[in-house]
Amino acid sequence: MQPIRVLVVDDSAFIRAIISACLRSDPGFTVVGMASNGRQAVEMAEELRPDFITLDVNMPEMDGLEALRQIMQKCPTPVIMVSSLTAEGAKETLEALSLGALDFIYKDAGDTAFSTLRIQNELIAKIRAIGNRRPAPSMPPAVAPMPPVEKPKISRPDVVAIGASTGGPNALQKLLTALPKDYPAAGVIVQHMPPAFLEIFAERLNTLCQVGVKLAEHGEPLRPGTFLIGPGNFHLKLKRAGKFPASVVLDPEPGDSLHRPSVDQLFTSVAVAYPSSALGVIMTGMGQDGLEGAKLMKAAQCGMVAQDEASCVVYGMPRAIVLANLADHVLPLSQMHEYLLRAAR
Repeated sequence: MQPIRVLVVDDSAFIRAIISACLRSDPGFTVVGMASNGRQAVEMAEELRPDFITLDVNMPEMDGLEALRQIMQKCPTPVIMVSSLTAEGAKETLEALSLGALDFIYKDAGDTAFSTLRIQNELIAKIRAIGNRRPAPSMPPAVAPMPPVEKPKISRPDVVAIGASTGGPNALQKLLTALPKDYPAAGVIVQHMPPAFLEIFAERLNTLCQVGVKLAEHGEPLRPGTFLIGPGNFHLKLKRAGKFPASVVLDPEPGDSLHRPSVDQLFTSVAVAYPSSALGVIMTGMGQDGLEGAKLMKAAQCGMVAQDEASCVVYGMPRAIVLANLADHVLPLSQMHEYLLRAAR
């Protein structure tokens, strides 16, 4: 296989050197160029036609957001943003994801953990997982007719539990903005993302959506039409007494979990709190977080829906569910909101 050709864009010579050294240390990658501002990035993207671009957000002459807009117009290319761990950096990164960037890595000027090892573990893994995926064309492809919602073995779901990772922020935005204000079920979400970004992400969705979206707080009850997002460094779990609505439990344990919050931990608690009256949704993401929890939800006669491969940025988490024969339906992102509506009503 030919090495993946990457254009590295950052106004910091130090960061450019770190990213380039990490990529060059792996024979599966080659750095075809380096740019120090957005204008150079656009020019080099058109000239070199790389397979991937790492793009800084804050740069002189032309910032990363404007460069991203122009790259997507002139020569659409898979882009991974390089963001700072600040509130402003989070806002700009989420905007970049809505403009077509596929994922991001973070840098923290005061954190020596932004090192060769972390880049190798994060950036290389993400580029490999995304592969040579190109941004979707402006006209969506034709999709199969919406499958009927069969009379399920379960009752109308009281809770929709969603898990997502790589590609999830943009996918969740598309899904939740399509739901009406009077959506009759409550929602709980685990999105793998740095803790500093999650509050900004929830606030952004709340301004864009008709349903309510907020960061989950310990002890708060579930409410129909409101989706709660698990905060960083805590597992989002549900606890229920009798037939009353469940309340949120933010639990740091297990602390050795690969992800915190974890989809597996959320799904496991949903299976106990809402047997036969919950719907699990697995969206785009790396790895297989959610697989073990989905097994328990299915054993508790809950429903399970997986996003299809064509609409995923990374077909990892949904693939694990499909291969385990746990998905009742496998749907493109464009149809998931309709399914959630029809199932809940």
